[in-house]
Amino acid sequence: MRRGGVAPGYAVAAVVLAVLGAGCAAGGTGDGAELSSTGADGVELPPAGAFDYQLGGAYEPPSDVGAVVRDATDEPAPELYSVCYVNGFQTQPQERDMWVSEHPDLLLRDGDGAFVVDPDWPDEFLLDVSTEERRAGIAEIVGATVEDCAERGFDAVEFDNLDSYTRSDGAFTADDALLLATELADGAHGLGLAVAQKNSAELAGRAREEAGFDLAVAEECVAYEECAAYTDVYGDAVLAVEYPDTLEIPFEEACADPDTPAGTILRDRDLVVPDEPGYLFETC
Repeated sequence: MRRGGVAPGYAVAAVVLAVLGAGCAAGGTGDGAELSSTGADGVELPPAGAFDYQLGGAYEPPSDVGAVVRDATDEPAPELYSVCYVNGFQTQPQERDMWVSEHPDLLLRDGDGAFVVDPDWPDEFLLDVSTEERRAGIAEIVGATVEDCAERGFDAVEFDNLDSYTRSDGAFTADDALLLATELADGAHGLGLAVAQKNSAELAGRAREEAGFDLAVAEECVAYEECAAYTDVYGDAVLAVEYPDTLEIPFEEACADPDTPAGTILRDRDLVVPDEPGYLFETC
């Protein structure tokens, strides 16, 4: 499930917060679990162990988790390591009109001039990352959300849809996507935030080495036998979530697999809050 928000003003605040260091972003950690290590530019990585994946709505996390992933429109979890979800390579449904009216030149179009949609998420348009000029424009707009995440106390940001190049019909490549990823990561690091790769296991090595990602948020890596691709690159800094509709083995068996990240969790597909039907949360 992918969601995110946009907030104004990034470039100036990035410089100010870079000077101040990670103090603002680290505010989300408070007196919670001790952080396991640091990433690029000295940013803090999430604590080892279980986390919670709350993109369907924020709620008080279970007592045994040390990190929480929440949408950019929600607040960070008090006194826990908090990761801010941002859609870095496609539009969010609530932002689509803004992109169309104010930045149509940054949206990918097909041969007929129509905006290209994600076939699995038809209310999301692909951003056109094919040129340096377009990437700079996208980075400025997406960066506004990142700045807002930092100002509100998140410790890290995850950028979704790094793999949008696979849906671009050749209009741009993985190289183009990684160039934008590098710009986004540099901006986030300047704000004191760690940067998480979201899915795209095939790019893990390059995302770490070329773009400077610090950790990974991996959906269904057990189901698709991709976990080692992340842990080989990011070690323990992998937040993995599985869903019961695609996990073909018992969750306990998945947890026992040495390739499964230690902090792997099982969540309901819709990521609903605890008082809604279907809520599911289990930890390894």
